[in-house]
Amino acid sequence: MAKSQNEFDRRVRKLNKKHAALSNGHTAVMRQDGLIVVKPQRPPLRFPYKLVLGAGAMVILFKAATISSLGTEPYNDRVSNLANGTAAEKVGAMVMQIDPVSATLADWIKPYLTQSQTL
Repeated sequence: MAKSQNEFDRRVRKLNKKHAALSNGHTAVMRQDGLIVVKPQRPPLRFPYKLVLGAGAMVILFKAATISSLGTEPYNDRVSNLANGTAAEKVGAMVMQIDPVSATLADWIKPYLTQSQTL
C-alpha cells in the first residue's frame, strides 16, 4: 500500500510541476500521431540590471572610501603601480581610476572618516 501511495504522490507532484510551468504561458503542438500536446513556454532571459547597477554602486562607494582614507596622491600612486602589472591588474587599474563621482563622494565621506578615527 505504501508503494502505491508513493507512486500516486510522485504523479501528483509531476502534475503540479507541469501545471505551474503551464501557468507562465504555453503552446499547443500536434504530434505526428495526431495527439495535441501542450508544452510550457520558457520565459525570456532578462538582463540583470539591478545586479549590474548594484555592483557598480558598490565599486564607486569602495573607491570613494579608499580615496578619502588614503588621500588622492597615495591612491593615484597605488593605481599607477597596479597599471604596471598583469592584464587583470591593468583592468583593475582602469576600473579604480579616480572619476568625478567617486571624487565627490570621497569629499563627502572624508569628514566622517576623520571624525571616527579621532574617537
